[in-house]
Amino acid sequence: MYTRFFGLQEKPFSITPDPRYLFMSERHGEALAHLVYGVTESGGFVQLTGEVGTGKTTLVRSLLLNRMPDNADVAVVLNPQISALEFLLTICEELHIDVPDSKGSIKALTDVLNRHLLAAHARGRRTILVVDEAQNLAPAVLEQVRLLTNLETAKQKLLQIILIGQPELRELLARNDLRQLAQRITGRYHLEPLTREETARYIEHRLRVAGALGEVLDQGAKNEVFRLSQGVPRLINVICDRALLGAYSQETRTVNRRLIKRAAAEVSGNPGPASTLQNAGIAAAIVGVAIAVAVLTSLFDRSPEAVADKVSASETAAKEAVPLKAVAGPAPVVETHEDEPSLEEQIRVAGELTGRDFALSTLFGLWDIEYARGARNGCDQAADAGLACLSRRGTWNNVKQLNRPAIITVFDDAGDQHDLVLTAIHGETADLSIGGVTVTHPVSAIMDIWYGEYLLLWRPPGGTPVALVPGLRGPAVSWLRTSLANIDERYATDGNDEYDNALAETVRRFQHDYRLDVDGLAGQQTQIIINSLLGGDGSPRLIKPLLARD
Repeated sequence: MYTRFFGLQEKPFSITPDPRYLFMSERHGEALAHLVYGVTESGGFVQLTGEVGTGKTTLVRSLLLNRMPDNADVAVVLNPQISALEFLLTICEELHIDVPDSKGSIKALTDVLNRHLLAAHARGRRTILVVDEAQNLAPAVLEQVRLLTNLETAKQKLLQIILIGQPELRELLARNDLRQLAQRITGRYHLEPLTREETARYIEHRLRVAGALGEVLDQGAKNEVFRLSQGVPRLINVICDRALLGAYSQETRTVNRRLIKRAAAEVSGNPGPASTLQNAGIAAAIVGVAIAVAVLTSLFDRSPEAVADKVSASETAAKEAVPLKAVAGPAPVVETHEDEPSLEEQIRVAGELTGRDFALSTLFGLWDIEYARGARNGCDQAADAGLACLSRRGTWNNVKQLNRPAIITVFDDAGDQHDLVLTAIHGETADLSIGGVTVTHPVSAIMDIWYGEYLLLWRPPGGTPVALVPGLRGPAVSWLRTSLANIDERYATDGNDEYDNALAETVRRFQHDYRLDVDGLAGQQTQIIINSLLGGDGSPRLIKPLLARD
């Protein structure tokens, strides 16, 4: 309907997986590399997971159409909600194998499949099994998958398997009764949503493939798409498709933020309330907060005259705006009043003071180290002090559980990005540092504009972050074993400095108890939780012990 209006050859945001529209973000490139490895290396067993709509199926189609070796025979299982017998029958049908008359026998089907694989191997052919939506596989079928990996010659496996699924697949394979299968996976990759910048490039890419010659969505619209979709490609497609239809109906050739918001509301069926004008008193309060922030940032300016001028200006504004009270440390805390400006209003007025440099300076200060603005990368500077960065996309509970001050990336109503520092959590409220000024807001208000991106510092054992995995030896493994035993005697294991099976099983139990990804690998998040539970390392905390509070 709208394609001719915008000069497009076809609809650019169809949700049907089409390899021509595959946008190769850094994450998608890495995921595709894992898949290619799985089909080119003999005996590869690869697991690819990702949230709904992140592009897993599109990647698989691209693999099947463009990246398969010429000597490969492929069986694709798209409907995994079947029995073990039906699973084997589907594989045989996909590979055009004549099945025996006794179709009701799993043994007979396995035998004929084994003979086919041996014959294909003798001809120099590779056989690849791709299972989509693998999180829906029943445990009995997964056990059959494991048994298929036993089909081998003296030198290599005869069947290469790729499991594609949602995050629940990782939880499924973490079950104790499926550990034999999980141990045979040689490659794992979890596909994350797109970043803000990648979302904009993704939109431009799809429009170009569809034939667009100019800009269709302005920058504000792209920012709003990311804010509403959180970088999930399928949601991006749905919102943009509806926005193009809305622009066509209004006969406007440029999609702006307003059209995106309206499209998202129509798609979700939950249109938000109309915005209201704020009174002059609130506006004055916002200005007061902004000036207070400016005073604090002037501490970076070594000019006494500049500091004096800003302090004088702030004293006048503070009398007419939001009162400030002194607290321990260099930053004031803005008291909470019913007519206090909203968090979004505060960050919008603060402007450039919510950049990454200001946030890093505050975060470093909480660790009693100095951040050199304009110098090397912040994480490299942290490494010099024996700290490490952890940058992730997660949930509020995830950040709360890690219990470290964190830079959280939020977006205002215009879609502009701001970096704030989460410094403390007090139940239903939390403290944020905006350019050095600490303000308190309800957690719900923060959640309204935060979409999961965070960066925190932590102190790894030995000073260097190392992922602890089965088979590893050294002091870090000894630290892990001892630390788990100190946390709870249930996690005590006998052993030396080797990451053996007993320790891996204990790590899985610990991860399950603390709602972490259960994979038996002691990565950064697992180590941070262990550090938090041990305490005593001088690390700042988001949630202070009751005795330490006022």
